[in-house]
Formats: sequence, C-alpha cells, structure tokens
Amino acid sequence: MTAADVVRLALAFAPVCLFLASLVYLDSYKLVSLPRLLRIVIAGAVAGAASYLVSDAFLDIFDYDVVTTLVAPAVEETLKLVPLLFLMRRRRVAFVIDAAICGFAAGTGFALIENLYYLSTLQRPELAFWAVRGFGTAVMHGGTTAIAAMATQALSQERETTRLVAALPGLLVAIVIHSLFNRFLVSPLTSAVLIVAILPPVMVLVFAQSEKHVQAWLGRGFDVDSDLLQAIGSGNFSDSRSGRYLQSLRNHFNGPVVADMLCYLRLGAELSLRAKGILMLREAGLPVHKDSETAAKLQEMRYLKSTIGRTGLLALAPILRRSSRDLWEMQLLEEGG
Repeated sequence: MTAADVVRLALAFAPVCLFLASLVYLDSYKLVSLPRLLRIVIAGAVAGAASYLVSDAFLDIFDYDVVTTLVAPAVEETLKLVPLLFLMRRRRVAFVIDAAICGFAAGTGFALIENLYYLSTLQRPELAFWAVRGFGTAVMHGGTTAIAAMATQALSQERETTRLVAALPGLLVAIVIHSLFNRFLVSPLTSAVLIVAILPPVMVLVFAQSEKHVQAWLGRGFDVDSDLLQAIGSGNFSDSRSGRYLQSLRNHFNGPVVADMLCYLRLGAELSLRAKGILMLREAGLPVHKDSETAAKLQEMRYLKSTIGRTGLLALAPILRRSSRDLWEMQLLEEGG
C-alpha cells in the first residue's frame, strides 16, 4: 500500500468518523452507549447496501439523472432513517441530542460502506475526489439523517406519538438537501467546503439548546417525583388530588389491587429519580455503577404491572402521566445505566 493509498483511506473514512466522535463528546449526558452506537453504524451500513440494490434496479426504469437526483435521495434517506424509527418506537431515544447522534451514526455507517465500495471499484482516482467524498458526501449523509432524526424526535415528543407521520417533515427536508447536493449546483469541492463550514456550528447550536431542555426536564422531573414520594411517605397522600383519585378507584377495584397501585406509583417515582440521578452523574463526569436494588425494584415493578393488569394501568393513567421520556427512563435502568 502506497502513501497515496493511505491518504485515500484517511479521506474516505476519517472525516465522518471524527465528526461522529465529536458529537458523542459534546453529549455531556452520554445518552448513547458505545454498543448501541456501533449497532446503529452497522444498521446504516446495511441500509447503504440495500439502497445500492434498490437504486440500481431503478436504473432499468428511469434515466440516470432522474435516479441520482430524485430516486436515490428518497431511497437512501428513507432507508437510513429506518433504524432510528425502530429505536424511537422502542423508546430508546428520548431527546433531540441522542436523536442527532443516532441519526449521524446511521449516516456514518451508510457513508463508510459507500466509500468502501468506491475504493474497491474505482481505479485510484485523484485525491481531490476522496476529499470531496470524505468531507462532502460522507458528512452530508450523516448530517441529513441527523436532521431527519432530530425533526422526527421533536415532533414525536411534542405530540406524544410514535406514528410514522411524525417522520415525514424531517425526511422530506433530508431528501431535498440530498437531492440538491446531487444536482451539483456548485462545484463538488465548494459543496464539501459549505457542508464543513455550516454543519458543525449548526450541530453545536442544536446541542446547546437541547442540553438546556434536558436540564429543565431534569429539574421539573425531580420536583414532581420528590413531591410524590414525600406525600406518600408523610401519610397525607390520601389528602392530595392523586390520593383522592386513588381512593375513588376502590369502587372499581378490590383493596389489594389498589394497594398494589400505590406501590406501583411509589416505585415508579423512586426509579425515575434514580434514572435522573444517573444522567446528572454522567453530566458531572462521575462513574455510574449497577446496583442490585434497582434491579430488584424493576423486577417488582414488572410484577405489580402484571397484578394490576391492563385495566388497572389505564385507570392509573390520569395520575401516572407517563410520557415517552418516562418510558425511556425505565429502558435506561434496564440497561444498567
């Protein structure tokens, strides 16, 4: 391998990987674990291989320019977003920050497999070609998927829904950006420079705003959970609105089930505080250790959920007020923090 080959490899793979590493570094709450990040990169690579097969099939139907400027952007952006939609539906993504990181990771996997394909098939093109692909096309793939993921998460959180319709606005924006990039409205080198000049500041701004939202959510959540535990522990819970509502359920459920409901509320608040504490420890750079007490509480929560039953949980909904982020907290604890 010559020195030029090493430079080609570095240009093809390093820029997008370094950008992804920078996003992970900027995330002070460490919302995305390394194993999950690697799985998403692999999923993005699979999406890249699949999109090549799909776009290649369309070449038998449409003109090359139509495929590269319209069909390929739509196919590629859709397939890159699929792993993120799966994570969101499973409540594995809770904030715009982790949506951006996961989105860029999927785009990174896509770009890596695409550049690997070109490295294996093209006959040693000029280094400028790899500079454009590394700093331009590869970072564009990560950036468009990050934008689509952030928009989808923001809409899903605002409307408390996991319906696919929430992904359409962000996906459309990603397709338009990708399509414009492929039209070469400016020179490829200029496109690469613009992406490197615009995307990093935008992502830093998004991260700064998103971290403020995480801090605000942590503060509100601590207050709500602490107040609930204090009310239950003080013996005056029955005088609160939630307590009076729980007492009213005695007309519909027997005593032991209502008692289980109270235990379920208490455990939920305790575990929610534990999850928020984990995020604060991460933000402070302190280590987080697994503990058997949390595992035992999670197991008890699952048991209580089964004894209360679906009807009982629906009856508790007005005072549970479980959002997608509350469900994400339980996933965080299940994974051991």
